[in-house]
Amino acid sequence: MRRLREIGVEPDSRHGQNFLIDLNLVRLIVDSAELGPRDVVLEVGTGTGSLTTLMAPHASHVVTVEIDSNLYELAREELINFDNVTQLKCDALANKNRFAPAIMEAVGTALASTPDSEFKLVANLPYNVATPILSNLLLSEHTPTTMVATIQKELADRIVAEPWTKDYGALSVWIQSQARAEIVRVMPPGVFWPAPKVTSAIVRIQIDPERRAAIPDLRFFHQFVKSIFLHRRKFLRANVISALKRHATKEQVDELLSGMNFPADARTEQVSIETLLEFTERVRAVAPDWKL
Repeated sequence: MRRLREIGVEPDSRHGQNFLIDLNLVRLIVDSAELGPRDVVLEVGTGTGSLTTLMAPHASHVVTVEIDSNLYELAREELINFDNVTQLKCDALANKNRFAPAIMEAVGTALASTPDSEFKLVANLPYNVATPILSNLLLSEHTPTTMVATIQKELADRIVAEPWTKDYGALSVWIQSQARAEIVRVMPPGVFWPAPKVTSAIVRIQIDPERRAAIPDLRFFHQFVKSIFLHRRKFLRANVISALKRHATKEQVDELLSGMNFPADARTEQVSIETLLEFTERVRAVAPDWKL
């Protein structure tokens, strides 16, 4: 915070900039990632480089991304002595569904140069890109084994939510279908500068290869779950009919639902992940070319 003020840099709300100023919590993020000498780390939101400098000595390589030109230059001074850090100045996302090509290229290069390497996301994520970053990494060409991130607590609650709860939705299903997720620590606004208007949390997401391998078509599952949770408190039947319009008749939808023994008043928010996985495969058999 002092260094930023010295050079006249103020946080930019457009980029969701809230700097974690409690160094104990920065260390907790690193500890939660359990970094090792074969790990390749992606950090989205370099900021001042405080998290990067703690990670670099423990990892094989760190690819860190910053969109803000002033912060990029500031962090470059802090990171100049680390030859295992690649700094990129760009938007992490090419669009809401895809990472910037330069990021995946840098990650791929680092992974290729490290035998038996593992890829991890460790970041104090800007709030405005947290959801697409976490979601899209599970569909990227390089899939992380672990993701540890600081995000809004509201988002963390959605990630770990169970059926029949107010926070259970498409993100809960998408992440838990492939990973074990936990909230490591809840953080009050005062540990950031400037203090955000929301409570934050450190979340740890550990990919489960067996769960992930059990999903035959990840992209289809991702899109279908998103489509039927658009109105999660409506009846499941109405959501499925809406999602499959032009791809399946109402009669076909009713046959799919009855085949799963769903009650007539079933709501999407009540359906377990295991049941949704099975149901998605039945839908894919009927409408293999369906897209959101």
